[in-house]
Amino acid sequence: MEGKLYAGEDYKKEFDPQDNLKTYYAFDSGTVAENEILKFNLKNLFQTFSSGGVGGDILIDIGSGPTIYQLLSACEAFREIIVSDYTEQNLWELEKWLKKEPGAYDWSPAVQYVCELEGDRSRCQEKESRLRRTVTQLLKCDVTQPHPLAPAQVPPADCVLTLLALESACPDADAYRAAIRGLVSLLKPGGHLVTMAALRSKHYMVGAKKFFGLPLEKETVEKAVQEAGCQVLRCEYCPISYSEVHSTNEGICFVVARKGPRA
Repeated sequence: MEGKLYAGEDYKKEFDPQDNLKTYYAFDSGTVAENEILKFNLKNLFQTFSSGGVGGDILIDIGSGPTIYQLLSACEAFREIIVSDYTEQNLWELEKWLKKEPGAYDWSPAVQYVCELEGDRSRCQEKESRLRRTVTQLLKCDVTQPHPLAPAQVPPADCVLTLLALESACPDADAYRAAIRGLVSLLKPGGHLVTMAALRSKHYMVGAKKFFGLPLEKETVEKAVQEAGCQVLRCEYCPISYSEVHSTNEGICFVVARKGPRA
């Protein structure tokens, strides 16, 4: 597929949150591959933040994009959630949902799916209200910087969550490893890093625009996490890929790791 490949600073002007949501998060009305990956993530997040025992006071979501699905299980396990993104337009999209503004994206199919996982499909409105109460800050972030949330000051977190963000933001493997170190620096000793990566991805589509993807291997992800001072507790590999028209990825992996005392 020919055409300009967008990356880095391009996101601030070229990334359209609505196109992203329609492409990847239409749930049961969308394409099979996208639904499979979304459900894979929701199941793993549910497991991580319920029976997986990951919880505490503060969770920081890095590179939230325009989405809230990744926080639906987490809001039951943390007192406070801080969301962050590189672009203003994604933060505006999140704010629309948090404030129930007209035109906010309808996440109710994903909310219902998570409530079913939790065993009570009648809790959808309560779940949305809980998440809205739990998100306390929307911050700018840049994972290519040593302090990804600077200049904001945040307390050490019990968990840092980042899904499908680093491989879009990091131009090469060295930058990816440095980004993982930056995220681990936000954690308390004993805190958890939870990440999901699209593997061997060279680009992905948002509407008609093609955005860069860093080709990662499962082993690269695990090694970067370990070198940053974390013990990998779980690494779930899934061979499913996004639809060919949307992405070049060849599977995904979901990693849960714990920061050591001296990282």
